[in-house]
Amino acid sequence: MTRPWNGTFISAAKPNDEGTPAVYFRKSFVVEPGLRRAVLEITGLGIVEPYVNGGRVGDDVLSPGWTSYRHRLDVASYDVTELLNPGENAVGAIVGEGWASGRIGYEGKRHHYTDRAALYAQLTLEYFDGRTIVTTDTDFRVGTGAVRANSIYDGETYNAAREVRGWSEAGFDDSGWTTASVFEWSLDALQRPVAPPIRRVEELAPVRILTTPGGRTLVDFGQVLTGWVRITVTGEAGRTVTLRHAELLTPEGEPEYETLRTAQATDRYLLEGSGEPETWEPRFTFHGFRYTEVNGWPGELTADDIRAVVVHSDMVRTGWFTTSDERLDRLHENVLWSMRGNFVGVPTDCPQRDERLGWTGDLNAFAPTAAFLYDVRGVLGSWLRDLAAEQQEKGFVPWVVPDVLSHPSAPTALWSDVAVSLPWALYQEYGDLEILRGSYSSMRAFIAQVEGLLDDNGLWSVGYQFGDWLDPDAPADDASGGKTDRHLVASAYLFKTTCELARTALLLGETEDAERFDRLHRRVTKAFHREYVAPSGRLVGESATAYALAIAFGILEGEQRTRAGQRLAELVAKAGYRISTGFAGTPHVADALTQTGHLDAAYLLLTETELPSFLYPVTIGATTIWERWDSVRPDGTLNSTGMTSLNHYALGAVASWLHRVVGGIARTTPGYKSMEIAPRPGGGLTSAHTIHDTVHGRVEVEWRIHQGVLALNVTIPEGTSARVALPLHPDEAVEQISGGQHTWRYAVDTDGPIEFTMDTPLKEIVGHPLTWRKVSAVFKKHLPYPIDGNAPEAAAMSLNLLMTVIPNPPAALEEDLRKVLQR
Repeated sequence: MTRPWNGTFISAAKPNDEGTPAVYFRKSFVVEPGLRRAVLEITGLGIVEPYVNGGRVGDDVLSPGWTSYRHRLDVASYDVTELLNPGENAVGAIVGEGWASGRIGYEGKRHHYTDRAALYAQLTLEYFDGRTIVTTDTDFRVGTGAVRANSIYDGETYNAAREVRGWSEAGFDDSGWTTASVFEWSLDALQRPVAPPIRRVEELAPVRILTTPGGRTLVDFGQVLTGWVRITVTGEAGRTVTLRHAELLTPEGEPEYETLRTAQATDRYLLEGSGEPETWEPRFTFHGFRYTEVNGWPGELTADDIRAVVVHSDMVRTGWFTTSDERLDRLHENVLWSMRGNFVGVPTDCPQRDERLGWTGDLNAFAPTAAFLYDVRGVLGSWLRDLAAEQQEKGFVPWVVPDVLSHPSAPTALWSDVAVSLPWALYQEYGDLEILRGSYSSMRAFIAQVEGLLDDNGLWSVGYQFGDWLDPDAPADDASGGKTDRHLVASAYLFKTTCELARTALLLGETEDAERFDRLHRRVTKAFHREYVAPSGRLVGESATAYALAIAFGILEGEQRTRAGQRLAELVAKAGYRISTGFAGTPHVADALTQTGHLDAAYLLLTETELPSFLYPVTIGATTIWERWDSVRPDGTLNSTGMTSLNHYALGAVASWLHRVVGGIARTTPGYKSMEIAPRPGGGLTSAHTIHDTVHGRVEVEWRIHQGVLALNVTIPEGTSARVALPLHPDEAVEQISGGQHTWRYAVDTDGPIEFTMDTPLKEIVGHPLTWRKVSAVFKKHLPYPIDGNAPEAAAMSLNLLMTVIPNPPAALEEDLRKVLQR
């Protein structure tokens, strides 16, 4: 700090409990003539809304956000010079319970950090001949006002008639208020914010207001979002307008509240009844919703009366992506909205239910996508500091950060190893070694801990693991029980993180550590091969996730890698190009297919619409990424597992593949000092446009195919370079470029689709994934058993020959096969 903090924390004398009012603090002070500058620095345990002379200070909301409060508590700073006058003035704040003392976590507990709201403030008055400091102390007075109840999960109740006029102004009679109590809290935790503040960033008007079959008034904002609604209402005193929030409608057209679990997500406004329009919005809660049920509205509710206010950390947007396929554009928008909805101070798993925690695995899976879409150095840099502080105190990386779980967190792959992979991902994006330097102790401590858990063969073979979390084939009551051996997943991720740490140590000049962790990496690699890999490249307990990790992480090389890629493509085809991976595998399966020469299969996986698939949610109207592939079933009913969020960004990690492979922007050195521009058209796309603002400037790639000509436009920043692999170029041309704008136009092969007949060997049809998918769908429709086109006997067997060995083939089988071959 540039100067020591003064004063102390203060609070009300009594603890707060569920449903108790927010606490109002105020103090009068004198400003002498000659004031040059005044700065208010303020924070608290809870959500703090500051006031000076009756006016709200600042435009941030939900301040100071949620950090690991005992270690790090952000202090907001405001220049309030223009708000002060010579003579008597007043400073005040309303403090709601927020994350500090309210109910947080699915365990239903309160008071994780404190049993009451607490405030710290320091107002520095700088004069030409000195300065005066006004700080929180027992001269502050404490009362209550219109905010009668406030809860992150349950909502806010505001009684306009109870608002105390002038409470934060000079001359207010606070004799009926009580004296503030000193609250013990270490000032060492106070710090300048690293992350940008949370703000109102957008407003949405209703797309429709409807009356449900059950008679409810429902406002549809057309988009699942995070924030709250603002209303303008005129009515009699004491009337209560109730606003309850939901993500989904039932098939019967009623609001579906099951995704909230025990969170009430309900705001209540009690009118003052002045006869004039009253405008109100909550400030001490937030919700995840698309629909708002409105009860108690006086008269007819119109679209002009209500707005949705979108709230999240005020990050700078850095990534954009569009294509010729509106379904893929909607998928990408869903990814974007899920990120926005879950970056409210802490990168959370979901914004609507009784959870909203900083789950490490979700973020680890999504981090490369997040860093492309927004500048996340502040939000995630702050979060990594919390992680390191709690790890140092507790001896483990918590599964959620900040940690409010009642039990310790075991070291796990993808979750705990975010301590290593997130700093590495941020370094790759921004090219700043200080990111690695700031996290190095945390990175090193985690890997050293796991090293001590390895068995004699060097495998991470014991202990709890989340595995391929939410594999669609996992039992509904065991999200970790997917197809892939969870310790194979753990050992694969350890291969990745030991490599990342060894490279980090080398970059930071920690040569002894670099040698140590490189030896560990080689030990882990050898153990994985011995335990899980056949000499041919096939993996034990074959699954798409196992192959995706082994290929994408670089565990397999040469012929083994080639064979693994073939086997992965076969497994993906066998699943009908529907998703068969969870949190661990989904971010990597499209890359693994692409890297091993199966781009068509990757596009078929991307564009499949049957459940479970990336586009299935899009086809039934999703506007965000879901927690489960089948969170909403085709009949519109909710998948009632108790764990069914409709705003969960982790499975949106496929957007990173969209940016790099479809869009064609991939860095080859950290920070995009050099890049590869190599769009890979496919999937029937005729265009894509991708923009990314890097630390060096804007990179823009646009390609379009029209009437047999491909046009490619590339812009990269001055001082950077790129290798451009011209997409679909007849000579596979590659060019080197430097900063500036570059354009190419050339003819491409636009021959029609390959023609197949009933006499074509199955092996040839299997080599054309789109046609084989259609053929497989016909077999699935008519036969009770699968047809394996990759079986050795299929090499020369035609469909006509196959028809002769199928017992009693349905009459429509051959007809449907001929139809799909003709398309």
